[in-house]
Order: sequence, then structure tokens, then C-alpha cells
Amino acid sequence: MIEVRPFDTLGGADHGWLKAKHHFSFARYFDPKRVNHGALRVWNDDEIAPNTGFPAHPHAEMEIITYVREGAITHEDSMGNQGRTEAGDVQVMSAGSGVRHAEFNREDVPTTLFQIWIEPGVEGGEPSWGAKPFPRDERSGQFVALASGFEGDTDALPIRAEARVLGATLKAGETAEYRLGTARHAYLVPATGRIEVNGVTVNPRDGVAIENETALTVKALEDAEIVLVDAA
Repeated sequence: MIEVRPFDTLGGADHGWLKAKHHFSFARYFDPKRVNHGALRVWNDDEIAPNTGFPAHPHAEMEIITYVREGAITHEDSMGNQGRTEAGDVQVMSAGSGVRHAEFNREDVPTTLFQIWIEPGVEGGEPSWGAKPFPRDERSGQFVALASGFEGDTDALPIRAEARVLGATLKAGETAEYRLGTARHAYLVPATGRIEVNGVTVNPRDGVAIENETALTVKALEDAEIVLVDAA
């Protein structure tokens, strides 16, 4: 099953400093048909104005992955971590038993990002944070694990869930494949570019909810940058 969720059907909010689109129910947006997709609970498409951001606030029992598309995000948390994650790079925060953090755009241009939340496989534990560069040319023509709870994905940022977050960049006409295990839930969004997923056309920033498919063939109809979550 492949369900395309057009960008203009997503929930959202405009707070002035933050323009957000919600692929799943979030904050004041609620759709009983779009609460989660397996362990994937949140996928927000955010634009943060320059010199603004999210002040310190708490989280617990969630794996929070930030994929920066344009600009940069500066992170601070109650564990004493500080870091700046630039476009194309990824940060992961395992909230564990509880943590407070702040995320600010300290740049002079808007920052755009995907914020992805995945429910952890086990509750509790010490919170943690990490960030890593993932050059776009190193995922040219293929899906590369950016964050993963599987032992074999040694180059990915670790998360505490039976899930992967993957990225790919494709030139127009190129194809990338990804195999799914049984009973998996996949969700895919092209950050840029029009694509086909198993022959189904998808426009930029549309969401694609995938179930009961053992393999994905993604073809770029235009130069495309793609993010995929494979979750239980």
C-alpha cells in the first residue's frame, strides 16, 4: 500500500517566526487518521525565521531526529551539550527518562528542517545527543542510513528504536532501491524534486505512507533529495 499525502493537505501552523507543516497530528492539529505510522509519531516540516527558535522545553521517551535542509540549527540542552548542525547534516536526541533542550536559528537566513520523532523500543535510560555531517554527494544514487537502531549501521547516528532514518540524493532519471522487511512501516518525503515511488508520482514535500511493500524503487523525475524512515 502506497498512500500519497499531498503537501497542501497537511496540518500546519504559522506562528510568524515558525511556519510548520505537520505530517501527523501535532500540537493543535489533530487528524485521527494521521496520528502515527507504526513507531513514527511526528514528521514536521519547519521553517524557522532568522535569530529565533524554540526556547528550553522538556521531552521524555522519544527519539528526536533533526534533518537540516537549509541554514543551520544551534542546539543546547540540560546535559551541557551545545552544537550547530548545518544543511545536509543530522542531529539526534534520545530523550530517555527526561531532558530539556533549546533549538535556535542563529543564522541571518531562514532555516528549514524536518523534525522526526520515533517512539523508542525501551523506556527510560539516560538522555543523549549527537550530531554528524552527511555530505550529500556521499549519498548520491543510494539510500544511506543517517540514524539507526540496528547494529550493522555503524556509520549512522544511534537511536534507541528498531528503525532507520535514511537519505538519498538522485539526479533526474536515476533510481535507488530499498528493501523493507515484513510488517515494516515506511514513510518517505522528497525534500526537493518530483519522484516516483513504485510507479506512483510524488511531488516535493508530499508525504508517502508505505505498508505491505517488500521493496521500494524510487525514481527521480527531477533532481531530488529524499528522506525515508523505516520503522516497526
